[in-house]
Amino acid sequence: MTLTKDEQQSLLHLLLDMGELMYCSGSEVKRVENTLSLMGKAYSAVETSVLVITASIVVTMKFEDGNVVTETRRIQKAGSNKLWRLERLNALSRRCCNNPISLDELHVEIKKCKEPINKEMFYIGSAITAGAFAVFFGGAWCDFLVAAVFALLICVMQKTLSHITPNNIIFNIVCSFVVGVLISFSAKLIPILNVDAIISGDIMLLIPGAAFTNAFRDLIVGDTISGVMRLIECVLWAIGLGIGFMLSIWLVGGIAI
Repeated sequence: MTLTKDEQQSLLHLLLDMGELMYCSGSEVKRVENTLSLMGKAYSAVETSVLVITASIVVTMKFEDGNVVTETRRIQKAGSNKLWRLERLNALSRRCCNNPISLDELHVEIKKCKEPINKEMFYIGSAITAGAFAVFFGGAWCDFLVAAVFALLICVMQKTLSHITPNNIIFNIVCSFVVGVLISFSAKLIPILNVDAIISGDIMLLIPGAAFTNAFRDLIVGDTISGVMRLIECVLWAIGLGIGFMLSIWLVGGIAI
């Protein structure tokens, strides 16, 4: 596929869009770099260099006509765990590498990958997950129901507050504090509730497990800078969760974890 200079620049923007979506959906650094490199090659780039770190993506492509295009994309917010979006992007990249589609069609397909999944399934899955973990950590079926209800509250806060708070640390502190206060008050009203199990079940929705795993994966494959930066982020997110829940328990009082 031979591209004009304008099309080469458009391809660069599309690859940056795709890389940003992949990284912000929970992908590890090596996957993003390999995907963008392979797609650049599929679209007739002689050489494609990709550098991904926690804060930015840099893509440079050299084409057969000698033209070189490069751009840096600042990543504002990363760390979300949207594996359904990552699956769509992976499928799109494999499709383009096997049989490159037009840039206009690629633009449309990338926009489709942004479309959210069924909200009802998201809420139901989160409620069941939190309730199941509450039972796993020693709770009864009443704790399952209470944890599921507060899981729905966490989902609502993720949909609303995540766009307002400046970063995930502040969001985790605010979210865990609000949920912790409500759980503690519920336990005072209903003494049979197991606060430990309910909080443990709900906190599992906020723990950055995928990001923590990707941090170690980046370190193992040699992406030291990205791995260390992401690992520090995960630790700070976890500290934020601890601060929020401990403040809520201290405020309500009389409940020990």
